[in-house]
Parts: sequence; C-alpha cells; structure tokens
Amino acid sequence: MLFGANVRFYREAAGISQAEVATRMGVDRAYISMIERGGQNATLLSVHETAQALGVKPADLLADPPAGSEE
Repeated sequence: MLFGANVRFYREAAGISQAEVATRMGVDRAYISMIERGGQNATLLSVHETAQALGVKPADLLADPPAGSEE
C-alpha cells in the first residue's frame, strides 16, 4: 500500500495522469490504477520502471512518508 500511495503522490505532484504514466511504462492504465490502490504487487523491475516514468528514484517510492509530503 505504501508503494501505491507514493506512486499516486509523485504522479499528482508531477501533474500527470495515470494514462501518461502507463504510456511511459508501456503498460495499461488499469495497471497503474491497481498499483495505486494496492491491488497489484510490484516487482523490482516495475518499481524501477515506475520511478523512471515519474522521474524519481526507486527509493523515493518506498520511503515513508514520501519526500516533500506534509506529515
């Protein structure tokens, strides 16, 4: 759930849609939606690809709380 929440945080901070992230990753938008809702387990490869699509470090997507978020 933490990974998905961080993906949403960084996606929204970048002002891009789920569809845009999906296009950058070469996956379906529904896959991004499932990640954000915690319904999809992320592999190391998908963490890396998601980070690249969002322009962040993979560690940023696993940090609690996301860097720059308000606690």
